[in-house]
Amino acid sequence: MTIKFKNLRTRLTVLYMGMFGVALMLVALAVSTAITGSARTLVRDELSATGNVYQQIWASQSAQLRQGAAVLAQDYGFREAVATNDEPTVRSALDNLRARQKVDGALILGVDGYVTSAGVDLDTATADVLWKGLNGGDIDAGVLSINGQPYQAVSAPVMAPVLIGWVVFVERLDQSQMRNLEELSAIPLSASVQTSAPDGWHDMAGPASALGGAIDRVLAAGNEKPVTTRTPQGEAMVLAHPLPSFDDHAPAVLTLSYPMAKAMKPFEAMFWALGAIAFIGLAILMAGTWMLSRGLTRPITELDEAVHRLQNGEHAEVAVTSADEIGRLAASFNAMAGDIRDREARLTHMALHDQETGLPNRLWLEREASRTAEGYVILFGVDRFEIVRNAIGFDSMAQLVGALGSRLSAAAGGSRVARVAAGAVGMIVHADSDAEAIELAIELCAVADTPVKLIGATVDAALSAGIGRARGGNGGVDSVVDRAGIGLDQARAGHKKAALFDAAAYGDPVGNLSLISELMGALETAQVWMAYQPKYDLRADAIKGVEALMRWNHPRRGFVSPDLFITMAEETGQIRALTEWAVRQSIADQKTLAEAGHVVTMSVNISGRLLSDESFADFALEAVAASGADLCFEITETAVIDNPEVALGIIDRFSAAGVGVSIDDYGSGLSSLAYLKRIKADELKIDKAFVMGLDESAKDALLVKSTIDLAHSLGMTITAEGVETPTALALLRGMGCDTAQGYLIARPLNLTGLIERLAGPAVEAKTQAA
Repeated sequence: MTIKFKNLRTRLTVLYMGMFGVALMLVALAVSTAITGSARTLVRDELSATGNVYQQIWASQSAQLRQGAAVLAQDYGFREAVATNDEPTVRSALDNLRARQKVDGALILGVDGYVTSAGVDLDTATADVLWKGLNGGDIDAGVLSINGQPYQAVSAPVMAPVLIGWVVFVERLDQSQMRNLEELSAIPLSASVQTSAPDGWHDMAGPASALGGAIDRVLAAGNEKPVTTRTPQGEAMVLAHPLPSFDDHAPAVLTLSYPMAKAMKPFEAMFWALGAIAFIGLAILMAGTWMLSRGLTRPITELDEAVHRLQNGEHAEVAVTSADEIGRLAASFNAMAGDIRDREARLTHMALHDQETGLPNRLWLEREASRTAEGYVILFGVDRFEIVRNAIGFDSMAQLVGALGSRLSAAAGGSRVARVAAGAVGMIVHADSDAEAIELAIELCAVADTPVKLIGATVDAALSAGIGRARGGNGGVDSVVDRAGIGLDQARAGHKKAALFDAAAYGDPVGNLSLISELMGALETAQVWMAYQPKYDLRADAIKGVEALMRWNHPRRGFVSPDLFITMAEETGQIRALTEWAVRQSIADQKTLAEAGHVVTMSVNISGRLLSDESFADFALEAVAASGADLCFEITETAVIDNPEVALGIIDRFSAAGVGVSIDDYGSGLSSLAYLKRIKADELKIDKAFVMGLDESAKDALLVKSTIDLAHSLGMTITAEGVETPTALALLRGMGCDTAQGYLIARPLNLTGLIERLAGPAVEAKTQAA
């Protein structure tokens, strides 16, 4: 974790204190390590020496007991008593020898396992352990556990002349014997004999020992060197010396231990002295460092405060009080602050002004409008801007905008005018009502009535104006300048001189744009589905085809108009994905209709933007070829005009592959006979605007009749859209129309409704259409 300091003075103090503290810690660590190591070495050597002494004592005592036992074992009378089983004589001899040798017990163990003892009582298990050890010849002296207590046992064989038994002397290994051993050491160590049991090591056959882990490590290492272990009383050093034992399953060891706390006790005073010296040294260093750093950081603090003032846009200058590095830094800061003020003034002017005309720019206008509680922003746009600019050039256009801006400022009583775009300027005005703001804008537009004289030419220009309120009713458009810009577009669209931003007419383009991303996900759900409007064949008196129409039930907006989301899909480039889905769904539904016994031609609308997309044509032709579907692609005639060569080539590919082509909405735009004769179409659809007024307008009837004759002359069938009355249907029949489509025949139906409609008798359609 990184510690951050707000003051350099604190940082310097902590740094030097930390460095000094680390140095002291290293010294203390070195001293502590050296002292601890020396103490450990001293304890280790003393434990090793005491262990060697005890080995000699053990060997000497074993030899003394063995000699006494041998004297008795060689006595002729004793051997005869043992051989003749004269137990009183044997016991008497054992008591006398035990008293002379001053041992705790003496016994005779026969080769048959019979025991005669004095001073101690052996149970059967102990006698068996002793007999096995002596009879096996592996041991003649060692530790023997009698009644749960450890004894040093030494034996001598009784020969008469063959082995008839063993004389055994036992000496109890008690605490008094260990105290004598402890007194031989130069340090107050603890000595004990540990015996092994199934539940661990036991101290003098007493409770479980805390040194069991250390004993196991020493025995496992096999080097009989002292080891350090953790005890309930703290860290201690332990030496475990194995002792010979008559019981292989209960080994015995001599343990010598010494707590390290006692070894370090003499050095406590020195450690406290070192700690006191370190504390006093830190205090002196902190005071000295604090005073030194205060003198160093005072001018730096003044520089820091000056930097903050400079950052806040205030005048900042520091006093130069010395000629050293800090003084030179202060002088450099003063020079830099002056340069920054000059540069900031230039940058601010550049950021808020247009470089070509010198007028304030959009950013300036936005800032000023944000400070206006009540008022309007009027945006003036040069009409036919691109035409005028191309005629006079970019430089002259900038001069024209600057001249118009000057006129507007003068006409508005000196209000500053900002250049918002290449051909638009704006200003802030105050008016009591929307009507007054509109009237003022119209009056200001009149400043362009007088031609502008530029270098070598006189230019006529016209202005239109859009108005946005500075406060209230933003209609989803946060920027008042943007609202004024939209108002300018609305004024031009309505052929007005000036218009106030109309939020209702503007709608919600952001929300509509988000519809497309939702639509792509809705294609995988039941929200989007295909509706089919039947096409009634007047000659066959039957429904021979249907037009596929996409429908969308939005979970929040409800029914979404196809004109809205299809138009948005065309503008955002998602129309291809939408159309590919419609083609696949129409092919699948046509197959379902065929399985239900209804064979109809499926007409699918193709956006004009896809008529220049060769890869879409590849997809459509592959889909039709793979499924064998009977499709007809409906296109608008105006779609061909944008890129005629590519579009006509794709239409030819559709026609050559057997896919029907229908020209939709004929008559709704500027129909061109030149393109009509070049399009290899099978069907011509008359726009419903002519058909719906057929029974009331003689002109519409004339246009419809001439269109039917034209289509037949070009080898195409004719379909009339918008048939809603029996009269219109009868007139179309009389004019020779081939197919009728409209609400009189049927409204668009889902697939289930279409199957039900097609299942009815043909006369039903005739009755409805008659």
